[in-house]
Amino acid sequence: MINLARPLVCAVLLAAYGTERNTAPPTPPPAACAAPEFRQFDFWLGDWNVHDATGALAGTNLVTRELDGCVVQEHWVAAGTPPQRGSSFNTWVPGTRKWHQTWVDSTGGFLLLDGEMKDGVMTLGGETTGRDGRIVRHRIAWSVRPAGGIRQLWEQSRDGGQTWRVAFDGTYVRKK
Repeated sequence: MINLARPLVCAVLLAAYGTERNTAPPTPPPAACAAPEFRQFDFWLGDWNVHDATGALAGTNLVTRELDGCVVQEHWVAAGTPPQRGSSFNTWVPGTRKWHQTWVDSTGGFLLLDGEMKDGVMTLGGETTGRDGRIVRHRIAWSVRPAGGIRQLWEQSRDGGQTWRVAFDGTYVRKK
């Protein structure tokens, strides 16, 4: 005669044990962009008036955190008629351990920049091809000013980085 009680008891115990182990909710995975490096550009977040080196209003810039905290997005509107509009998308790239920016604007402008935060200054750089077909190097640095606000210094080189000229030197002042 076959004893069916033993397999039945084992099945009940296994079912009970398995059920008890699986009653706790699974631990959620960490947020995709939770690493502290993703917060390095947070000083730029805000609603800004941007002034050029002479103090004149150059435009406004709303800088927001988007896509579940993974992207810092810039929404630029230049002073003037018609106003040039542009947007940049900035993110930390864990694989390269660098920041990346893609800039596009209403004049057909396009920049791809990469860089890092060092000594309190975010510096991104890259190359484009000028209208004359020559390579133009770009270097843009953002730094918090001791008296408040942010300085953005954009420099360009047309000789492989031997000499640089200022393309834009702006001061960001938070809107009230």
